[in-house]
Amino acid sequence: MDNISPPVAEAARGRIELKIPASAQWVRVARLTVAGVASRLHFGIGDVEDIKLAVAEAINNAILHAPVAPDGEAMVSIVIESDSDGLWIIVTDEGRVQGGLSVEDSAPDFDGELPEGGLGLLLIRSLMDEVSHESGSHADTVVKMFKRLPARAARGA
Repeated sequence: MDNISPPVAEAARGRIELKIPASAQWVRVARLTVAGVASRLHFGIGDVEDIKLAVAEAINNAILHAPVAPDGEAMVSIVIESDSDGLWIIVTDEGRVQGGLSVEDSAPDFDGELPEGGLGLLLIRSLMDEVSHESGSHADTVVKMFKRLPARAARGA
């Protein structure tokens, strides 16, 4: 009987591009898509849940900052790309963020009250192995996330 689950090296290479309306009702579609890809790459259930949460947070952030398009419907782009090392997810919207976004390496110091925003990127950083972002008042907002495959993470590669 043939092995129906290909080795990670064979299953690892791929790219999916998804463009969804900037609306909360579409977040689940992206979460399910990325969960399917992560499962196919043999991520454990804990890692799959972390990836889903990080993706949902990035998309919700994109929805929050997405501009109103001339036709009334702003879009969010999600690129899911895998290779032999792990899974890259890139979430892009055309939102312009005054002052840009920041991803801190550690929890910010609070004076008794939590800030209104900005914790989403901190959450994403805690769930993913690598996180970067690009934003500004004259550019699309892009959040790039990477999760190392479990075998690669254990070796520190």
